[in-house]
Amino acid sequence: MTEPFIKICGLRTAQDVDAAVGAGAHAVGFVFAPGSPRTVDAATARELAARVPAGVLTVGVYRGQPVGDVRRLTEESGVRAVQLHGDEGPEYYGELRAAGRTLIRATAAHVARCGELGEDLLLLDAPDPGSGKPWNWGSAEFTPPEGRWLLAGGLTPANVREAVEATGAWGVDVSSGVERERGVKSPELIRAFIEAARGTAATLR
Repeated sequence: MTEPFIKICGLRTAQDVDAAVGAGAHAVGFVFAPGSPRTVDAATARELAARVPAGVLTVGVYRGQPVGDVRRLTEESGVRAVQLHGDEGPEYYGELRAAGRTLIRATAAHVARCGELGEDLLLLDAPDPGSGKPWNWGSAEFTPPEGRWLLAGGLTPANVREAVEATGAWGVDVSSGVERERGVKSPELIRAFIEAARGTAATLR
């Protein structure tokens, strides 16, 4: 098994970004959904994204927002991927399709395979995204979807190893699991999470 794709989400400061990139994250996320303690504006996200090397994916995270707002914030911030938490249909994804842009569908629903709505990546999350509450990904009844998918919801440096081994996830996504308090990231926890996720891959090779 190759090293899992690792995304660190909800970054708000240069220190957050530098810690994630320096430790080897494959993607970093900036929250544009209103009402979250991790929400940033487009100008801040653009400044932070400018610190990210070309090989690391920058992601804008949205929840139930009009497609025009999503398109505007994505263009103003310069992020290269759009992550949607909501009940958007294939037409919505189609309107956001652009050259070089990655579309990520985040859902708590059972999905048979990645790409059903036109997404490039699928993210399976807890029913309450960003809460840090895990869901029963270890259940024998869980059937992993086909294609490239990320596991999220309640992951921490202590359990990411178990989670990848149990699910066979292509990648992992974390936000609250690397925070010292709600909305405030810990560089030490970011590094520990990435090291643990990489350790998962090493044990499975």
